[in-house]
Amino acid sequence: MSRILVVEDETRLRRDLVDYFGLCGFEVSAAADAAELRGRIAAGDAFDIVILDVGLPDGNGFELAAEIRRSRDCGIIMLTALGGSADRIRGFESGADIYFVKDSTLREIEAGVRALLRRTRSAEPPAAEAAWVLDGHGWVLMSPAASAVRLTATEFAFLSALFAAANRSCSREDLLQRLARPRAQFESRHLDTAVARLRRKIEAETGEKAPIQSIYGVGYAFAAPAAMR
Repeated sequence: MSRILVVEDETRLRRDLVDYFGLCGFEVSAAADAAELRGRIAAGDAFDIVILDVGLPDGNGFELAAEIRRSRDCGIIMLTALGGSADRIRGFESGADIYFVKDSTLREIEAGVRALLRRTRSAEPPAAEAAWVLDGHGWVLMSPAASAVRLTATEFAFLSALFAAANRSCSREDLLQRLARPRAQFESRHLDTAVARLRRKIEAETGEKAPIQSIYGVGYAFAAPAAMR
């Protein structure tokens, strides 16, 4: 749920904004003056959008916007009676993303909030996908959900080759060479049987699909974020 902080000294307007955005599904809190706003910043309160009155009794909204911008990565919407061109320019230069005059409707302000949230969210980098981890000390494969799969020597050698390839495919010839033993022949059909058995083992012990991908005519690849340790 997106969090909005309304900074407005006019009681009725502050209450209207809090009630309206609460009904729209936002988590809304309020500050009546600059001192309360600074207190919330100092306390580490989190918010996604600040709706900021410029004409507060104990602070200048333009200066407050610059303070917020230095300490928070959030959207700032200025709400003010000052509608002149110079005031708008000053508002944007101080850090405001959107500038509304106080005769704007609640619906207009809501549209501005939603547009700003869409813009800020699209700029965020995608969250990193959790990785599978191959532990070379204990011959263990850890799933992203931290389920452990104990591996045989053959299984560990096979996965080591795939992890070392780092999203590239490993050829069947290279895998067969890695899995060969001094007094035992390891053939292509043995490789496919070992891989099928390993897939079943991973899925049974982790509850997740084994990300071992067959590359037709080439070999195998590990088709998921992976790390070795």
